[in-house]
Amino acid sequence: MIFDSHMHVGSFAGGFDVSLDRDGIARLMEEHEIGGGVVFYPDNGYVAEVVETIPGLYALVWGNPRASGYVEEVERWLEHPKFIGLKLHPLIDGYLPNDPSVHPMIELILERDQPVLIHCGHPIFSLPWSIEELAVSFPRAKIVIGHMGHGNVVYINASIAIAQRHANVYLETSGMPMHTKIREAYQRVGETRVLFGTDVPFHHPLVEITKVRVSGLSDDAVERVLSRNGRRLFLGADDATEPVA
Repeated sequence: MIFDSHMHVGSFAGGFDVSLDRDGIARLMEEHEIGGGVVFYPDNGYVAEVVETIPGLYALVWGNPRASGYVEEVERWLEHPKFIGLKLHPLIDGYLPNDPSVHPMIELILERDQPVLIHCGHPIFSLPWSIEELAVSFPRAKIVIGHMGHGNVVYINASIAIAQRHANVYLETSGMPMHTKIREAYQRVGETRVLFGTDVPFHHPLVEITKVRVSGLSDDAVERVLSRNGRRLFLGADDATEPVA
């Protein structure tokens, strides 16, 4: 079964005009054989309500250093058994990935040996080189470059090169339009550090799954990207269906 490393729930206005509720995400998972994944939204309380009712679905805490009491908010939700990492969206919330205000949140996930997924692909706040600065500052942190650069080939190439340079950096495929770059990333970065994601509701699962399947990877590599690598990073083992203690 597929493991989706990048899912949203909730309503996104301001030019996006997309939304997905609890029943919608459950339906998409069933229709596209997504057996597990991680989901997030700025309202962590709403995300908790969703993941508590969908087996196999886990959450990342949305951390926003511009919000009052953000460190305590992240720490509180990381105590919830279905929150298994951190989500940062520097573009929406308006900060640079290696800003000192981010560091306390990274320390919290380092204590728990959990990953952080960071939106990438848009200036000025979410360029791959800025995420690399965080990876250098925290070489033990498991840092996922969301969208592996997104729609700009310069950013895509940079994301692959950054992951190649730093063993603590992972690449996630959603929204990145060049199917051949998935194979290139797999070959250059390694078989365990390329993860599948859909970015629902911004992108459709059918498109994102097909992109991996036509990327030129072997059947075993496709299975690794679509399922095993995400489970390995977020749950602790290639075949895990829940976090490994």
